[in-house]
Amino acid sequence: MKPIWIVDDDQSIRFVLEKALLREGLPTRSFTNPREVLKALEGLDDSEGPQALVSDIRMPGGSGLDLLTTIKERLPGLPVIIMTAFSDLDSAVSAFQNGAFEYLPKPFDLPKAVELIRRAVEESQREEVAEEKMAASPEMLGQAPAMQDVFRAIGRLSQSNVTVMITGESGSGKELVARALHKHSPRASGPFVAINTAAIPKDLLESELFGHERGAFTGAQTSRRGRFEQADGGTLFLDEIGDMPFDLQTRLLRVLSDGHFYRVGGHNAVKTNVRVIAATHQDLEQRVKQGVFREDLFHRLNVIRLRLPALRERREDVPMLTRHFLLQSAQQLGVEPKRISEAALDLLGTFQFPGNVRQLENICHWLTVMAPAQVIESKDLPPEVIGVVELGGVLPITLPVGVTSLPAAYTSPVVDERIQKETAVHATFNVTGDTEIVVTHDWESELANEALSLLATERNDVWDVLTQRFESCLIQAALSTTRGRRIEAALKLGIGRNTITRKIQELGIGD
Repeated sequence: MKPIWIVDDDQSIRFVLEKALLREGLPTRSFTNPREVLKALEGLDDSEGPQALVSDIRMPGGSGLDLLTTIKERLPGLPVIIMTAFSDLDSAVSAFQNGAFEYLPKPFDLPKAVELIRRAVEESQREEVAEEKMAASPEMLGQAPAMQDVFRAIGRLSQSNVTVMITGESGSGKELVARALHKHSPRASGPFVAINTAAIPKDLLESELFGHERGAFTGAQTSRRGRFEQADGGTLFLDEIGDMPFDLQTRLLRVLSDGHFYRVGGHNAVKTNVRVIAATHQDLEQRVKQGVFREDLFHRLNVIRLRLPALRERREDVPMLTRHFLLQSAQQLGVEPKRISEAALDLLGTFQFPGNVRQLENICHWLTVMAPAQVIESKDLPPEVIGVVELGGVLPITLPVGVTSLPAAYTSPVVDERIQKETAVHATFNVTGDTEIVVTHDWESELANEALSLLATERNDVWDVLTQRFESCLIQAALSTTRGRRIEAALKLGIGRNTITRKIQELGIGD
Protein backbone atom coordinates (compact mmCIF):
# COMPACT_ATOMS: atom_id res chain seq x y z
CA MET A 1 0.00 0.00 0.00
CA LYS A 2 1.14 3.54 -0.67
CA PRO A 3 2.20 5.56 2.40
CA ILE A 4 0.28 8.23 4.28
CA TRP A 5 2.14 11.52 4.00
CA ILE A 6 2.29 13.64 7.18
CA VAL A 7 3.14 17.34 6.86
CA ASP A 8 3.76 19.27 10.09
CA ASP A 9 6.57 21.46 11.41
CA ASP A 10 6.00 20.06 14.91
CA GLN A 11 8.26 17.02 15.36
CA SER A 12 6.20 15.64 18.25
CA ILE A 13 3.04 15.59 16.11
CA ARG A 14 4.85 13.78 13.31
CA PHE A 15 6.36 11.26 15.75
CA VAL A 16 3.05 10.46 17.48
CA LEU A 17 1.18 9.99 14.19
CA GLU A 18 3.96 7.89 12.64
CA LYS A 19 4.05 5.47 15.59
CA ALA A 20 0.25 5.21 15.85
CA LEU A 21 -0.16 4.54 12.12
CA LEU A 22 2.68 2.02 12.01
CA ARG A 23 0.98 0.08 14.84
CA GLU A 24 -2.05 -0.10 12.54
CA GLY A 25 0.07 -1.41 9.68
CA LEU A 26 -0.13 1.85 7.74
CA PRO A 27 3.17 3.06 6.23
CA THR A 28 4.05 6.74 6.55
CA ARG A 29 6.34 9.40 5.14
CA SER A 30 6.86 12.72 6.93
CA PHE A 31 7.64 16.28 5.83
CA THR A 32 8.24 19.50 7.74
CA ASN A 33 6.73 21.95 5.24
CA PRO A 34 4.77 22.11 1.96
CA ARG A 35 7.85 22.81 -0.15
CA GLU A 36 9.26 19.38 0.71
CA VAL A 37 5.99 17.74 -0.32
CA LEU A 38 5.88 19.48 -3.69
CA LYS A 39 9.53 18.62 -4.34
CA ALA A 40 8.84 14.94 -3.52
CA LEU A 41 5.90 14.90 -5.93
CA GLU A 42 8.00 16.21 -8.82
CA GLY A 43 9.80 12.91 -9.35
CA LEU A 44 6.77 10.65 -8.90
CA ASP A 45 3.92 9.65 -11.16
CA ASP A 46 0.37 9.44 -9.85
CA SER A 47 0.65 5.73 -9.03
CA GLU A 48 3.61 6.39 -6.74
CA GLY A 49 2.09 9.22 -4.72
CA PRO A 50 0.57 9.05 -1.24
CA GLN A 51 -2.54 7.07 -0.29
CA ALA A 52 -3.70 9.99 1.85
CA LEU A 53 -2.19 13.24 3.11
CA VAL A 54 -2.42 14.77 6.60
CA SER A 55 -1.26 18.38 6.76
CA ASP A 56 -1.01 21.14 9.32
CA ILE A 57 -2.63 24.39 8.23
CA ARG A 58 0.00 26.88 9.45
CA MET A 59 3.69 26.10 8.89
CA PRO A 60 6.87 28.04 8.15
CA GLY A 61 7.49 27.87 4.44
CA GLY A 62 3.90 27.48 3.28
CA SER A 63 0.21 27.15 4.13
CA GLY A 64 -1.60 23.87 4.40
CA LEU A 65 -4.51 25.39 2.47
CA ASP A 66 -2.20 26.41 -0.39
CA LEU A 67 -0.74 22.91 -0.36
CA LEU A 68 -4.27 21.47 -0.46
CA THR A 69 -5.09 23.54 -3.56
CA THR A 70 -1.92 22.45 -5.34
CA ILE A 71 -2.36 18.80 -4.39
CA LYS A 72 -5.94 18.78 -5.65
CA GLU A 73 -4.81 20.09 -9.03
CA ARG A 74 -2.24 17.29 -9.30
CA LEU A 75 -4.08 14.46 -7.51
CA PRO A 76 -7.81 15.32 -7.42
CA GLY A 77 -8.84 12.00 -5.88
CA LEU A 78 -6.36 12.13 -2.98
CA PRO A 79 -8.04 12.50 0.45
CA VAL A 80 -6.43 15.38 2.38
CA ILE A 81 -6.99 15.88 6.13
CA ILE A 82 -6.25 19.37 7.42
CA MET A 83 -4.98 19.78 11.01
CA THR A 84 -4.82 23.06 12.89
CA ALA A 85 -4.57 24.43 16.40
CA PHE A 86 -6.55 27.46 15.22
CA SER A 87 -10.03 25.98 15.27
CA ASP A 88 -11.80 28.89 13.67
CA LEU A 89 -14.72 28.71 11.28
CA ASP A 90 -12.90 30.45 8.42
CA SER A 91 -10.18 27.79 8.36
CA ALA A 92 -12.76 24.98 8.36
CA VAL A 93 -14.76 26.59 5.55
CA SER A 94 -11.61 27.23 3.52
CA ALA A 95 -10.48 23.64 3.98
CA PHE A 96 -13.78 22.21 2.75
CA GLN A 97 -14.07 24.70 -0.11
CA ASN A 98 -10.67 23.58 -1.31
CA GLY A 99 -11.64 19.91 -1.21
CA ALA A 100 -10.42 18.65 2.17
CA PHE A 101 -11.56 15.17 3.18
CA GLU A 102 -11.96 16.22 6.80
CA TYR A 103 -10.96 18.93 9.28
CA LEU A 104 -9.06 17.84 12.43
CA PRO A 105 -8.62 20.41 15.22
CA LYS A 106 -5.65 20.19 17.58
CA PRO A 107 -5.25 18.87 20.18
CA PHE A 108 -6.87 15.71 18.84
CA ASP A 109 -7.72 12.37 20.34
CA LEU A 110 -5.15 9.99 18.82
CA PRO A 111 -7.42 6.94 18.31
CA LYS A 112 -10.01 9.18 16.62
CA ALA A 113 -7.32 10.72 14.41
CA VAL A 114 -6.10 7.26 13.38
CA GLU A 115 -9.65 6.16 12.66
CA LEU A 116 -10.20 9.26 10.52
CA ILE A 117 -6.99 8.56 8.56
CA ARG A 118 -8.04 4.93 8.08
CA ARG A 119 -11.39 6.10 6.68
CA ALA A 120 -9.54 8.39 4.29
CA VAL A 121 -7.35 5.48 3.17
CA GLU A 122 -10.35 3.19 2.64
CA GLU A 123 -12.13 5.90 0.67
CA SER A 124 -9.03 6.43 -1.46
CA GLN A 125 -8.78 2.72 -2.21
CA ARG A 126 -12.50 2.52 -3.11
CA GLU A 127 -12.13 5.47 -5.46
CA GLU A 128 -9.10 3.85 -7.13
CA VAL A 129 -11.06 0.64 -7.73
CA ALA A 130 -14.06 2.61 -9.03
CA GLU A 131 -11.87 4.64 -11.39
CA GLU A 132 -10.23 1.47 -12.71
CA LYS A 133 -13.64 -0.08 -13.41
CA MET A 134 -14.88 3.04 -15.16
CA ALA A 135 -11.71 3.32 -17.20
CA ALA A 136 -11.90 -0.33 -18.19
CA SER A 137 -15.51 -0.07 -19.36
CA PRO A 138 -16.27 3.56 -20.20
CA GLU A 139 -19.19 2.65 -22.48
CA MET A 140 -20.91 0.36 -20.00
CA LEU A 141 -24.37 1.44 -18.94
CA GLY A 142 -24.48 -1.05 -16.09
CA GLN A 143 -23.28 -4.40 -14.82
CA ALA A 144 -26.51 -5.88 -13.45
CA PRO A 145 -27.81 -9.08 -15.09
CA ALA A 146 -30.81 -7.19 -16.47
CA MET A 147 -28.46 -4.80 -18.26
CA GLN A 148 -26.24 -7.62 -19.48
CA ASP A 149 -29.22 -8.89 -21.47
CA VAL A 150 -29.43 -5.46 -23.11
CA PHE A 151 -25.72 -5.49 -23.91
CA ARG A 152 -25.99 -8.93 -25.47
CA ALA A 153 -28.87 -7.72 -27.62
CA ILE A 154 -26.79 -4.70 -28.73
CA GLY A 155 -23.99 -7.08 -29.65
CA ARG A 156 -26.29 -9.28 -31.71
CA LEU A 157 -27.68 -6.25 -33.51
CA SER A 158 -24.26 -4.68 -34.12
CA GLN A 159 -24.10 -5.73 -37.77
CA SER A 160 -27.79 -5.26 -38.50
CA ASN A 161 -29.86 -2.41 -39.92
CA VAL A 162 -33.12 -3.77 -38.51
CA THR A 163 -35.64 -1.39 -36.93
CA VAL A 164 -35.58 -1.53 -33.11
CA MET A 165 -38.18 -0.56 -30.53
CA ILE A 166 -36.84 0.33 -27.08
CA THR A 167 -39.33 0.25 -24.22
CA GLY A 168 -38.83 1.34 -20.65
CA GLU A 169 -39.88 3.84 -18.04
CA SER A 170 -39.09 7.53 -18.38
CA GLY A 171 -35.54 8.30 -17.37
CA SER A 172 -34.27 4.74 -17.76
CA GLY A 173 -31.74 5.65 -20.48
CA LYS A 174 -33.44 4.71 -23.74
CA GLU A 175 -31.51 7.28 -25.77
CA LEU A 176 -28.20 5.93 -24.42
CA VAL A 177 -29.13 2.48 -25.71
CA ALA A 178 -30.12 3.97 -29.07
CA ARG A 179 -26.74 5.71 -29.29
CA ALA A 180 -24.98 2.45 -28.42
CA LEU A 181 -26.92 0.63 -31.16
CA HIS A 182 -25.84 3.31 -33.62
CA LYS A 183 -22.21 3.38 -32.48
CA HIS A 184 -21.78 -0.37 -32.88
CA SER A 185 -23.63 -0.63 -36.18
CA PRO A 186 -22.40 -0.39 -39.78
CA ARG A 187 -23.84 3.15 -39.76
CA ALA A 188 -21.52 4.39 -37.01
CA SER A 189 -19.77 6.79 -39.39
CA GLY A 190 -23.12 8.37 -40.30
CA PRO A 191 -25.12 10.88 -38.26
CA PHE A 192 -27.17 10.05 -35.18
CA VAL A 193 -30.23 12.31 -35.06
CA ALA A 194 -32.65 12.27 -32.11
CA ILE A 195 -36.08 13.85 -31.84
CA ASN A 196 -38.61 13.69 -29.01
CA THR A 197 -41.98 13.55 -30.74
CA ALA A 198 -43.81 14.44 -27.51
CA ALA A 199 -41.81 17.65 -26.99
CA ILE A 200 -42.69 19.29 -30.34
CA PRO A 201 -46.13 20.83 -31.06
CA LYS A 202 -48.20 18.87 -33.54
CA ASP A 203 -48.21 21.73 -36.07
CA LEU A 204 -44.41 21.81 -36.16
CA LEU A 205 -43.65 18.10 -35.89
CA GLU A 206 -44.36 17.31 -39.53
CA SER A 207 -41.91 20.00 -40.67
CA GLU A 208 -39.33 18.83 -38.12
CA LEU A 209 -39.49 15.26 -39.41
CA PHE A 210 -39.84 15.79 -43.15
CA GLY A 211 -38.67 19.36 -43.74
CA HIS A 212 -40.49 22.01 -45.78
CA GLU A 213 -40.20 23.99 -48.99
CA ARG A 214 -39.99 27.74 -49.13
CA GLY A 215 -43.47 29.30 -48.81
CA ALA A 216 -45.06 26.07 -47.59
CA PHE A 217 -46.60 28.00 -44.68
CA THR A 218 -46.40 31.40 -43.04
CA GLY A 219 -42.86 32.02 -41.88
CA ALA A 220 -41.26 29.46 -44.19
CA GLN A 221 -38.83 31.92 -45.78
CA THR A 222 -36.40 29.23 -46.95
CA SER A 223 -36.43 25.51 -47.64
CA ARG A 224 -35.42 23.31 -44.72
CA ARG A 225 -34.21 19.74 -44.45
CA GLY A 226 -36.06 17.61 -41.94
CA ARG A 227 -34.67 15.05 -39.54
CA PHE A 228 -35.05 12.20 -42.01
CA GLU A 229 -32.79 13.99 -44.48
CA GLN A 230 -30.35 15.01 -41.76
CA ALA A 231 -30.04 11.37 -40.68
CA ASP A 232 -29.45 10.03 -44.21
CA GLY A 233 -26.87 7.25 -44.04
CA GLY A 234 -27.17 7.09 -40.27
CA THR A 235 -29.72 6.53 -37.51
CA LEU A 236 -32.88 8.45 -36.59
CA PHE A 237 -34.03 8.03 -32.99
CA LEU A 238 -37.73 8.73 -32.49
CA ASP A 239 -38.27 9.11 -28.76
CA GLU A 240 -41.75 8.86 -27.19
CA ILE A 241 -43.17 7.50 -30.43
CA GLY A 242 -46.41 6.62 -28.64
CA ASP A 243 -47.31 10.32 -28.51
CA MET A 244 -47.00 10.88 -32.26
CA PRO A 245 -50.21 12.37 -33.77
CA PHE A 246 -52.29 9.81 -35.64
CA ASP A 247 -52.14 11.54 -39.05
CA LEU A 248 -48.34 11.74 -38.93
CA GLN A 249 -48.17 8.03 -38.17
CA THR A 250 -49.43 7.39 -41.71
CA ARG A 251 -46.58 9.43 -43.22
CA LEU A 252 -44.03 7.70 -41.00
CA LEU A 253 -45.33 4.29 -42.12
CA ARG A 254 -44.78 5.27 -45.76
CA VAL A 255 -41.15 6.26 -45.11
CA LEU A 256 -40.48 3.03 -43.25
CA SER A 257 -42.00 1.07 -46.12
CA ASP A 258 -40.06 2.45 -49.10
CA GLY A 259 -37.74 5.19 -47.85
CA HIS A 260 -39.56 7.97 -49.76
CA PHE A 261 -41.35 11.05 -48.45
CA TYR A 262 -42.33 14.58 -49.44
CA ARG A 263 -41.32 17.77 -47.70
CA VAL A 264 -44.18 19.92 -46.45
CA GLY A 265 -45.30 21.89 -49.51
CA GLY A 266 -43.07 19.82 -51.78
CA HIS A 267 -43.95 17.97 -55.00
CA ASN A 268 -40.81 15.89 -55.52
CA ALA A 269 -40.25 12.70 -53.55
CA VAL A 270 -37.12 12.63 -51.38
CA LYS A 271 -35.25 9.36 -50.93
CA THR A 272 -33.54 8.65 -47.62
CA ASN A 273 -31.55 5.74 -46.24
CA VAL A 274 -32.18 5.81 -42.52
CA ARG A 275 -32.28 3.23 -39.76
CA VAL A 276 -35.09 4.05 -37.37
CA ILE A 277 -34.89 3.31 -33.66
CA ALA A 278 -38.05 4.16 -31.75
CA ALA A 279 -38.64 4.36 -28.01
CA THR A 280 -41.62 4.72 -25.71
CA HIS A 281 -42.54 4.44 -22.05
CA GLN A 282 -46.13 3.60 -22.99
CA ASP A 283 -47.88 0.32 -23.66
CA LEU A 284 -48.24 0.52 -27.45
CA GLU A 285 -50.39 -2.59 -27.65
CA GLN A 286 -52.89 -0.88 -25.37
CA ARG A 287 -52.74 2.32 -27.43
CA VAL A 288 -53.44 0.24 -30.55
CA LYS A 289 -56.53 -1.20 -28.83
CA GLN A 290 -57.60 2.33 -27.91
CA GLY A 291 -57.34 3.35 -31.55
CA VAL A 292 -54.75 6.08 -31.02
CA PHE A 293 -51.80 4.21 -32.55
CA ARG A 294 -51.81 2.49 -35.94
CA GLU A 295 -51.52 -1.26 -35.71
CA ASP A 296 -49.60 -1.51 -38.99
CA LEU A 297 -47.08 1.08 -37.78
CA PHE A 298 -46.72 -0.77 -34.50
CA HIS A 299 -45.80 -3.99 -36.31
CA ARG A 300 -43.43 -2.07 -38.62
CA LEU A 301 -41.58 -0.59 -35.63
CA ASN A 302 -41.75 -3.62 -33.39
CA VAL A 303 -39.36 -5.79 -35.43
CA ILE A 304 -36.92 -6.15 -32.53
CA ARG A 305 -37.95 -5.04 -29.07
CA LEU A 306 -35.47 -4.17 -26.32
CA ARG A 307 -36.88 -3.68 -22.86
CA LEU A 308 -34.72 -1.42 -20.72
CA PRO A 309 -35.05 -2.31 -17.01
CA ALA A 310 -35.97 0.29 -14.42
CA LEU A 311 -33.21 1.32 -12.03
CA ARG A 312 -34.93 -0.48 -9.14
CA GLU A 313 -34.47 -3.70 -11.15
CA ARG A 314 -30.71 -3.14 -11.40
CA ARG A 315 -29.76 -1.90 -7.94
CA GLU A 316 -26.25 -3.31 -8.35
CA ASP A 317 -25.56 -0.44 -10.74
CA VAL A 318 -26.49 2.34 -8.31
CA PRO A 319 -22.97 2.71 -6.75
CA MET A 320 -21.21 2.82 -10.13
CA LEU A 321 -23.73 5.23 -11.62
CA THR A 322 -23.66 7.44 -8.51
CA ARG A 323 -19.88 7.83 -8.62
CA HIS A 324 -20.04 8.50 -12.35
CA PHE A 325 -22.69 11.21 -11.98
CA LEU A 326 -20.89 12.82 -9.02
CA LEU A 327 -17.75 13.07 -11.12
CA GLN A 328 -19.74 14.36 -14.09
CA SER A 329 -21.52 16.97 -11.97
CA ALA A 330 -18.25 18.21 -10.49
CA GLN A 331 -16.75 18.60 -13.96
CA GLN A 332 -19.78 20.54 -15.18
CA LEU A 333 -19.73 22.86 -12.15
CA GLY A 334 -15.95 23.20 -12.04
CA VAL A 335 -15.65 21.96 -8.45
CA GLU A 336 -13.90 19.16 -6.60
CA PRO A 337 -15.69 15.78 -7.06
CA LYS A 338 -17.40 14.59 -3.90
CA ARG A 339 -17.13 11.07 -2.57
CA ILE A 340 -19.94 9.05 -1.07
CA SER A 341 -19.84 6.72 1.92
CA GLU A 342 -20.88 3.09 1.78
CA ALA A 343 -23.73 3.77 4.20
CA ALA A 344 -25.12 6.48 1.91
CA LEU A 345 -24.78 4.18 -1.10
CA ASP A 346 -26.64 1.44 0.78
CA LEU A 347 -29.48 3.83 1.54
CA LEU A 348 -29.59 5.03 -2.08
CA GLY A 349 -29.81 1.39 -3.11
CA THR A 350 -33.09 1.00 -1.21
CA PHE A 351 -34.77 3.93 -2.98
CA GLN A 352 -37.34 3.07 -5.65
CA PHE A 353 -36.20 5.75 -8.16
CA PRO A 354 -39.51 6.48 -9.89
CA GLY A 355 -37.51 8.76 -12.21
CA ASN A 356 -34.89 6.05 -12.81
CA VAL A 357 -31.35 6.95 -13.94
CA ARG A 358 -32.35 10.53 -14.73
CA GLN A 359 -33.53 10.96 -11.14
CA LEU A 360 -30.26 9.53 -9.80
CA GLU A 361 -28.36 11.97 -12.00
CA ASN A 362 -30.42 14.86 -10.61
CA ILE A 363 -29.80 13.66 -7.05
CA CYS A 364 -26.05 13.67 -7.74
CA HIS A 365 -26.27 17.24 -9.08
CA TRP A 366 -28.11 18.19 -5.88
CA LEU A 367 -25.51 16.49 -3.67
CA THR A 368 -22.63 18.17 -5.50
CA VAL A 369 -24.11 21.55 -4.61
CA MET A 370 -25.82 20.88 -1.26
CA ALA A 371 -23.80 18.24 0.62
CA PRO A 372 -21.77 20.14 3.27
CA ALA A 373 -18.61 18.00 3.23
CA GLN A 374 -16.48 16.27 0.62
CA VAL A 375 -17.71 12.87 1.78
CA ILE A 376 -21.46 12.41 1.41
CA GLU A 377 -23.05 10.64 4.38
CA SER A 378 -26.55 9.18 4.73
CA LYS A 379 -27.83 12.29 6.46
CA ASP A 380 -26.81 14.41 3.45
CA LEU A 381 -29.10 12.62 1.00
CA PRO A 382 -32.16 14.57 -0.20
CA PRO A 383 -35.49 14.28 1.66
CA GLU A 384 -37.15 12.12 -0.98
CA VAL A 385 -34.55 9.42 -0.30
CA ILE A 386 -34.34 9.39 3.49
CA GLY A 387 -37.64 10.98 4.48
CA VAL A 388 -37.91 13.47 7.30
CA VAL A 389 -37.96 12.11 10.85
CA GLU A 390 -38.54 14.23 13.90
CA LEU A 391 -39.28 12.78 17.32
CA GLY A 392 -42.07 14.03 19.52
CA GLY A 393 -45.38 12.96 18.04
CA VAL A 394 -47.10 11.00 15.29
CA LEU A 395 -45.30 12.02 12.10
CA PRO A 396 -45.61 10.71 8.53
CA ILE A 397 -42.35 10.10 6.71
CA THR A 398 -41.61 8.67 3.28
CA LEU A 399 -39.52 5.56 2.71
CA PRO A 400 -39.06 3.43 -0.43
CA VAL A 401 -41.69 0.75 -0.95
CA GLY A 402 -40.51 -2.51 0.63
CA VAL A 403 -38.19 -0.83 3.16
CA THR A 404 -39.37 -1.75 6.64
CA SER A 405 -36.75 -0.10 8.85
CA LEU A 406 -35.69 3.45 9.49
CA PRO A 407 -32.52 4.72 7.77
CA ALA A 408 -29.37 4.25 9.85
CA ALA A 409 -28.94 8.01 9.99
CA TYR A 410 -32.10 8.25 12.13
CA THR A 411 -31.81 5.22 14.38
CA SER A 412 -30.98 5.83 18.01
CA PRO A 413 -31.52 4.14 21.39
CA VAL A 414 -34.95 5.81 21.66
CA VAL A 415 -36.25 4.02 18.58
CA ASP A 416 -37.82 0.62 19.08
CA GLU A 417 -37.77 -0.94 15.61
CA ARG A 418 -40.45 -3.54 16.23
CA ILE A 419 -42.60 -3.18 13.15
CA GLN A 420 -46.32 -3.43 13.69
CA LYS A 421 -47.25 -3.91 10.02
CA GLU A 422 -44.48 -5.03 7.70
CA THR A 423 -46.29 -5.74 4.47
CA ALA A 424 -48.93 -3.03 4.36
CA VAL A 425 -48.58 0.32 2.66
CA HIS A 426 -48.21 1.84 6.13
CA ALA A 427 -45.67 0.62 8.69
CA THR A 428 -45.71 1.78 12.31
CA PHE A 429 -42.60 2.00 14.48
CA ASN A 430 -42.86 2.09 18.28
CA VAL A 431 -40.77 4.77 19.90
CA THR A 432 -40.25 5.08 23.64
CA GLY A 433 -42.10 7.93 25.24
CA ASP A 434 -45.14 9.42 23.60
CA THR A 435 -43.80 9.34 20.08
CA GLU A 436 -45.00 7.09 17.30
CA ILE A 437 -43.59 7.27 13.77
CA VAL A 438 -45.93 6.27 10.98
CA VAL A 439 -44.11 5.45 7.75
CA THR A 440 -46.03 6.01 4.54
CA HIS A 441 -44.97 5.61 0.95
CA ASP A 442 -45.03 8.54 -1.46
CA TRP A 443 -47.90 10.59 0.01
CA GLU A 444 -47.96 12.86 -3.05
CA SER A 445 -48.80 9.92 -5.30
CA GLU A 446 -51.46 8.78 -2.84
CA LEU A 447 -52.89 12.32 -2.82
CA ALA A 448 -52.97 12.34 -6.62
CA ASN A 449 -54.70 8.95 -6.68
CA GLU A 450 -57.27 10.13 -4.13
CA ALA A 451 -57.90 13.28 -6.18
CA LEU A 452 -58.35 11.25 -9.36
CA SER A 453 -60.83 8.91 -7.72
CA LEU A 454 -62.86 11.85 -6.37
CA LEU A 455 -62.73 13.70 -9.68
CA ALA A 456 -64.09 10.61 -11.42
CA THR A 457 -67.33 10.98 -9.43
CA GLU A 458 -70.11 13.53 -9.79
CA ARG A 459 -68.77 15.62 -6.88
CA ASN A 460 -68.03 19.30 -7.34
CA ASP A 461 -66.36 19.94 -3.97
CA VAL A 462 -63.10 18.01 -4.42
CA TRP A 463 -60.95 21.06 -3.61
CA ASP A 464 -62.73 21.69 -0.30
CA VAL A 465 -62.74 18.02 0.72
CA LEU A 466 -59.02 17.45 0.12
CA THR A 467 -58.02 20.84 1.53
CA GLN A 468 -59.87 20.12 4.76
CA ARG A 469 -58.28 16.69 5.07
CA PHE A 470 -54.82 18.13 4.36
CA GLU A 471 -55.23 20.93 6.91
CA SER A 472 -56.55 18.51 9.51
CA CYS A 473 -53.60 16.16 9.06
CA LEU A 474 -51.12 19.04 9.17
CA ILE A 475 -52.55 20.58 12.34
CA GLN A 476 -52.80 17.23 14.14
CA ALA A 477 -49.16 16.48 13.28
CA ALA A 478 -48.09 19.87 14.63
CA LEU A 479 -50.12 19.41 17.82
CA SER A 480 -48.52 15.99 18.29
CA THR A 481 -45.03 17.47 18.18
CA THR A 482 -45.97 20.16 20.73
CA ARG A 483 -47.99 17.82 22.96
CA GLY A 484 -51.18 19.78 22.30
CA ARG A 485 -49.80 23.29 22.83
CA ARG A 486 -51.67 25.32 20.23
CA ILE A 487 -49.57 28.51 20.23
CA GLU A 488 -46.35 26.52 19.76
CA ALA A 489 -47.98 24.43 17.01
CA ALA A 490 -49.10 27.61 15.23
CA LEU A 491 -45.55 28.98 15.38
CA LYS A 492 -44.17 25.77 13.87
CA LEU A 493 -46.74 25.89 11.06
CA GLY A 494 -46.17 29.59 10.43
CA ILE A 495 -49.80 30.60 11.07
CA GLY A 496 -51.45 32.79 13.70
CA ARG A 497 -52.85 31.46 16.96
CA ASN A 498 -56.33 32.72 16.04
CA THR A 499 -56.06 30.86 12.73
CA ILE A 500 -55.15 27.54 14.33
CA THR A 501 -57.94 27.94 16.93
CA ARG A 502 -60.48 28.67 14.20
CA LYS A 503 -59.27 25.74 12.05
CA ILE A 504 -59.45 23.33 15.01
CA GLN A 505 -63.07 24.35 15.56
CA GLU A 506 -64.00 24.23 11.86
CA LEU A 507 -62.38 20.85 11.27
CA GLY A 508 -63.63 19.32 14.52
CA ILE A 509 -60.15 18.32 15.63
CA GLY A 510 -60.17 16.79 19.09
CA ASP A 511 -63.94 16.28 19.15
